Amino acid sequence: MKYIKTLVLVTVLAFFGCTANAQVEWKTIEEAAKVDTKTNQKLFFIDFSTSWCGWCKKMDKETFSDPVVAAILNKYYIPVHFDAEGDAQFVWDDREFKGAGMLSNGRKGTHPFTFAVLGKNVGYPSCAFFAKDRHLIQILQGYHSAYDFQMVLWYFANGDTERYTFDQYQQVFDSKIKPNMMKKLGLAK
Repeated sequence: MKYIKTLVLVTVLAFFGCTANAQVEWKTIEEAAKVDTKTNQKLFFIDFSTSWCGWCKKMDKETFSDPVVAAILNKYYIPVHFDAEGDAQFVWDDREFKGAGMLSNGRKGTHPFTFAVLGKNVGYPSCAFFAKDRHLIQILQGYHSAYDFQMVLWYFANGDTERYTFDQYQQVFDSKIKPNMMKKLGLAK
């Protein structure tokens, strides 16, 4: 009986230890906007979401809580969880942005930064990948599973965009890429 209690305790502690490590260290857009691009060594990742978006909540719960996704974002990116209808005021790439404000019908408007990045294709969730100097690399829209997101995050973070098309990358990810990725993240031996 004592052995079973010990085993249960160890299992519970291990579970909570893994869960605690699986949190993305989100920054505000204001913090990210202040990063010195001359010395910055990380890519920028901006998650555009809203409080009412069900798929955004699903991504928060299932994708961003994944230990591998969190490890990649924390190690190789400056991750920003951006309220696409919020009131943030900041300067991004020498352009000043002010909050969304309210529409005449009483609803929140869309933040101008959301339009600046996503253009006419505003939809949630949307993620934008920026280079270390803040130039836009890629926009990814819609819900993505943790596995798919690991692949996309690593594709940009590891510089694999120079070696593979994304179709090729998907074909070799499990066999050639993921084992080394897990070692670099300290999640495998």
